[in-house]
Amino acid sequence: MIASHSGVVVNITSTWGRSTSSGVAPYCTTKFGQEGMALSLSDDLAGTGVSAVAVNPGIIDTDMLQTTFGKSARHYWKPSEWAKVALPFLLQLNKSHSGKRLTVPDSY
Repeated sequence: MIASHSGVVVNITSTWGRSTSSGVAPYCTTKFGQEGMALSLSDDLAGTGVSAVAVNPGIIDTDMLQTTFGKSARHYWKPSEWAKVALPFLLQLNKSHSGKRLTVPDSY
């Protein structure tokens, strides 16, 4: 990417990378770290044409969510539904987004 002076590094983080909740401290820790890494990396990449962003995917019905929230997890996006919304969002990212904390919108 640096050689072509183009590209966006996308760190997929989490809502819990921006907040906390009991019972998920290790997960929160790793997601906070990914947020910080994206922001720091965007500074390191300044002037190269390459960007870095932290993207919160929103709440997705995954095995982990079901373990944490039980049946109420069913009310959220299935991964395949999320992908249909997330892909156009991710593909439009560019250098103007560098160093930002973004969230995949509920609809795009």
